[in-house]
Amino acid sequence: MHALIEYIPLILFFAVFKLVDIYWATGLLMVTTLIQVAYSYFKHRHVPTRQWLFFAIAAVFGTLTLVLHDEQYIKWKATLIYAGLSLTLLISRYVLNKNLVKKALSSILENANDSKQAIEVPEPVWNKLNLMWITITAGIAVLNIYIAYNFSLDFWVNFKVFGLMAITFVSILITIFALYKYFPDEEEPAK
Repeated sequence: MHALIEYIPLILFFAVFKLVDIYWATGLLMVTTLIQVAYSYFKHRHVPTRQWLFFAIAAVFGTLTLVLHDEQYIKWKATLIYAGLSLTLLISRYVLNKNLVKKALSSILENANDSKQAIEVPEPVWNKLNLMWITITAGIAVLNIYIAYNFSLDFWVNFKVFGLMAITFVSILITIFALYKYFPDEEEPAK
């Protein structure tokens, strides 16, 4: 359910772009990301940094898009988010010696593990996954801006909604397959 809520601004952006234009879609994107921030605050009394960042980028580049009536600014939003994520993963791993992919996925694996068996993933696997996500997010950042400046606005919006979602989905599947062999075996029911 949480993942669906995260995609609501993107889905509404796409729908309004198709029905009206990029400027109405941009305005709605700004409003829906603000609503997400407010929802998190009122429900959890805390807003994740990720949501603040998405809102800030949407607000700054959305405002530039609307005030200057130039769609080029909103096209940079995804590039900045994915480039920032790539740099964060890179710096945290190789400068701060922290693997954020391991940190994020370890807690998810622990919470999803019904058995009391420990899930032990070798450190080289975590390092490869971190490097994979650095590469994927950097690639998405470059690909987004390439498509934004070399294809039509309609093509870019379709790519932003469906292409980025597909790339992310495939990357998550690859991550699951890489970790699957370290999951504890399910206990066989007694006969």
